[in-house]
Amino acid sequence: MDDSNQHPESSPADIDASEPSSIISSSYEYYSTILRQQFHSLCSSSAYWHVLESISSLCKRTIVSSTPRRNRGTSLPLPVPSASLEPFKLSSESSRVYEVLEDIAEHTFLNMHSVQKNLQFWQARAEGSASQKAYFMALERGPRAFLDGSAQLIHYYVFQGTGMQHLSSLASIHISERISILTRLRYSLATFLAQIYLEVDKFGEQILKEPEKSLAPILASINGLFLNLEASIGHFSAVRLTGSSVDGSYSSPLLFEKLPDINQEESQWTDCEIRDTINLIYLNLNKLDVYLALLVAKHKKPRTITLHWLRYTFGAVGISVFSLWLLSHSRLAGSPDIDNWILEAKETITGFLSNHVEQPLIAIRDELFETFRKRHRGVMELEEVQLTSNSLHRMLLAFSEQTKGQKFPANASDQEMLEIVMGRYEQDLMHPIQNLLGGELARAMLIQIQKLKLDIETAMLELNQILRANEINFAILAALPAFFLSLLVLMLLRTWVKQDTRAEGKGRIARVQRRLLIVEVEKRIMQYQNCIDQGLDKDAQCMYGLVLYALDRLYRAVERHAKATGEWQCLRHDICELGKPNIQTAQKLMVTSRIERMYHCLLPSTRH
Repeated sequence: MDDSNQHPESSPADIDASEPSSIISSSYEYYSTILRQQFHSLCSSSAYWHVLESISSLCKRTIVSSTPRRNRGTSLPLPVPSASLEPFKLSSESSRVYEVLEDIAEHTFLNMHSVQKNLQFWQARAEGSASQKAYFMALERGPRAFLDGSAQLIHYYVFQGTGMQHLSSLASIHISERISILTRLRYSLATFLAQIYLEVDKFGEQILKEPEKSLAPILASINGLFLNLEASIGHFSAVRLTGSSVDGSYSSPLLFEKLPDINQEESQWTDCEIRDTINLIYLNLNKLDVYLALLVAKHKKPRTITLHWLRYTFGAVGISVFSLWLLSHSRLAGSPDIDNWILEAKETITGFLSNHVEQPLIAIRDELFETFRKRHRGVMELEEVQLTSNSLHRMLLAFSEQTKGQKFPANASDQEMLEIVMGRYEQDLMHPIQNLLGGELARAMLIQIQKLKLDIETAMLELNQILRANEINFAILAALPAFFLSLLVLMLLRTWVKQDTRAEGKGRIARVQRRLLIVEVEKRIMQYQNCIDQGLDKDAQCMYGLVLYALDRLYRAVERHAKATGEWQCLRHDICELGKPNIQTAQKLMVTSRIERMYHCLLPSTRH
């Protein structure tokens, strides 16, 4: 503050003109100090925030009126008459009103999904055991909650001996408070959604026939539904239990804009009044989105990184230790270990690819494209065996003719002549030395050697033929390790691609989730009918809204799959029929049964 007070006293005129840099610096500090003081005084006043709010509201109105209509098609359609399904039959007034109603329904579906997703998480935690609740309170809410929970556990265990029981009771309070708020939010939003659909069903035909007369009452009715929603959930921001586990302070109360009283009694509105009313409805819708986003954020489930912070912490520590170990073996620490490991890994991979990929493929290629050359070699080897066989035949023929003293035919059987040779061989063996010098013993032995040579060559020829016939098999066998490794990589990649287990995804788990959505629709329809039978009109509206929400989730989940199988037109019609309020429950159950049995994208998976 002292510095700020000194600058006004030293104006730029008091500085020597020979120092331009000092003049510029002093002038900058002088005016920046004044601007800073004025800015702080402006921000501290309440009028500043009212001005910002007015500018924000004006921008919202301008953006809403000038923003082009975006394409819808991923939310459950409104229960409009069949004639209005063709946009060119709608008048400009009807089209504008339907666009507003579709946007309201779409935003409500998204808000309900956010509430339902967090509510399901807390309900699942509420069904856990006492030890699981204590584990959640201590280890699944972040490091700070871990320290607080550990301190409370030790304190109550040492002084009261009820550490786990106290932590479990705190978890029950923590979970039940969030379940209570989110359940009431879902109830109010489901009722609001049901009333929107009932209003559309009520004024649908009238908008088509007399759009000028029906716009005023339906817009006024929609504004009234917003005010009813404000009465049901607007007080949530002011309600907070003593010792609540909700972090931070609640947002300001929900206050919707109201229609001017002068226009609500007129049967026909001007274009300017219709445009202002639509902008007001969009402004209320934006307020609702902001309010629900803040309220749900204070009761939402912990983020994934918060739930698994302990696992991530150990992983980070492990990575850090590994990084230090890796650094100690790197060039930065003067160690050649990493370079050596890289070279060894490169050689191993290169050898594996060469032995189990490249060489087997080359062998298969050679076997497929060089068969003629190999066949030529086989013919030459067969001729050599034939020469040996012919030589043996002539030797047997000459020996037999000389031994028997008679002429044998040229086509005499080698087996018969071989019996003659063996008979003479046995006789000569009676006097081996004498017959070796003057008999036929040596000649008979040479014939048997020739026969043995023929048998060996024949066996080698057959073995060669067997090996050649199985060269492709051996090459494929050598490539099997690379094939199985590639198959494993493809399976892991396929699992990673199909790991989306949501109802919109692929795979068996996603198909099961889509079938569970049909079960949810049937359950909500039965609950809606039970409320009607018991005369619970408010609860019946809530159940009808939950039916619409379940149908919207089913609609989003099956659209892409049904379009791929060509079933989308029929399936879309059946889902829209289930959303109409004037159809009997028995007929709706018949439709759900048909959906479950007939459409391929909703059938159970055939793989087990």
